[in-house]
Amino acid sequence: MEKKERRVGTVSRGIRCPIIRKGDDLAQLVPKAVLEAAEIEGFELRDRDVIALTESIVARAQGNYASVDDIAEDVKKKTGGDTVGVIFPILSRNRFAVCLRGMAKAAKKIVLMLSYPSDEVGNELVSLDMIDESGVNPYSDVLSLERFRELFGVVPHEFTGVDYVGYYYDIVKECGAECEIIFANRPRTILEYTDVVITCDVHTRARTKRILKEAGARIVLGLDDLLTEPINGSGYNEKYGLLGSNKATEDSVKLFPRSCQPIVEEIQQKIAEATGKHVEVMVYGDGAFKDPKGKIWELADPVVSPAFTEGLIGTPNEIKLKYLADNDFKDLKGEALKEAISESIKSKDSHLKGSMASQGTTPRQLADLIGSLCDLTSGSGDKGTPVVLIQGYFDNFTN
Repeated sequence: MEKKERRVGTVSRGIRCPIIRKGDDLAQLVPKAVLEAAEIEGFELRDRDVIALTESIVARAQGNYASVDDIAEDVKKKTGGDTVGVIFPILSRNRFAVCLRGMAKAAKKIVLMLSYPSDEVGNELVSLDMIDESGVNPYSDVLSLERFRELFGVVPHEFTGVDYVGYYYDIVKECGAECEIIFANRPRTILEYTDVVITCDVHTRARTKRILKEAGARIVLGLDDLLTEPINGSGYNEKYGLLGSNKATEDSVKLFPRSCQPIVEEIQQKIAEATGKHVEVMVYGDGAFKDPKGKIWELADPVVSPAFTEGLIGTPNEIKLKYLADNDFKDLKGEALKEAISESIKSKDSHLKGSMASQGTTPRQLADLIGSLCDLTSGSGDKGTPVVLIQGYFDNFTN
């Protein structure tokens, strides 16, 4: 019987799992969930399938949590607890509010410096149109809270409806600290108020720290310098600290998971033992994509993937089919066109960087691309699929 040609490429499946609690063995639970899903839904695992698990369940299984008081103790120990500049935070109840509460509990005064018109990942305090109308130059102008309100009033976030300026101010005051809010985009500006600074940006943190240190700041910390070791038995992350943390309760955060590499490698081994298939495994957090309407860049985690197996190292090496169809083989069609393109793919160089035939293909890391697909598949709400199985990602037109 003639073998039929495959008509399906990449497939992404959310895999339902039990609710994960501290102490659960993911190296046992994840393979079991994937294999049960395969049996029930009638599909088979193949070599180079990708099994991905969200960072949230890894951190939960590790019990990687810290309280507001844990954060406060570490901040006070590292800053002295007098006047602390807190600069460039993300505008987020989930990502930053609990961290700010810990900082405020540790200090006598918080000078909160917000970037404008938006935070690092695109959450707007004010729109660019409002900035244009005001005549303010965000690259140079420093605004006090009073001047900001005079110019722009109260501007709720487009999606959440939260006035983050007032929300953050109230958090600091409720914790018993004095609060001064300014709006500026140059890191050095904070040094006019205090020489003790916690910079809360995610992807620009190394540059911000360098600028502050060169400008004479006495103490410079990032979120990645807080909770890098246990405080009173708390969770911690030796590499990322509070970066990538999420609100767990009003008084605690779940930290980004630590020591993930052994987990992905053990899951890979368990699947090989059970099926004989060599799959790739990764842990994923936020996907690296941008919302076209709200202009919000999703990546609030320090990385998309804190751990992945060896086969996910590198970038795609792909030829743009439409380039071949419109250029090299523009005079062909039907079966002849299909065969010509197939031969080009089979004979393509192992490294296509710079080739015209690869223009328009995405030069991102495999783990970032696949992690983004996983994040979109699992969502951030009530789907109940913290594990994602991706099949056919490494296929091409010839498979």
